[in-house]
Amino acid sequence: MTATDLPIALQHLQSTVLAMPMARTLGLRFVRAAPGAVELEMPIQDAFCFRPGQLQATALFALGDFAAVSAAGSLLPPGWANATVDGSVKLFAPARGCHVRARGRVVDAGRLLSICAADLYAVAEDGSETPCATWLGTARNLEVRSALA
Repeated sequence: MTATDLPIALQHLQSTVLAMPMARTLGLRFVRAAPGAVELEMPIQDAFCFRPGQLQATALFALGDFAAVSAAGSLLPPGWANATVDGSVKLFAPARGCHVRARGRVVDAGRLLSICAADLYAVAEDGSETPCATWLGTARNLEVRSALA
């Protein structure tokens, strides 16, 4: 995805997320961003596996969190940001393959709190997807204030 494919607000969201140290550590990549929907990918790295080629739940939680909360953030007005206040991941298949794809979406966009979710898929070398987890959480919407205020 190139910057010219995205409106300014979504470009800002993408650059903000990818500036976070954890997002860089996980190797996150935006595949798609639209109002209310974000798709991210994360390579399966040995450093995050509890057995060779199989991701640990913590990395899946983080990917689901980033995708879902980013989807909620895509609906915020300029000058606003959000942060996770609650999240839960349900695992139902091993995350094996070359990477994991997370499709984040907004369940309910509120003024103060937004409910968001993500479906996670293990992606094989041939591109086939296996559903492996789902993430549900709450994001707190915050008006960004200057440090001098």
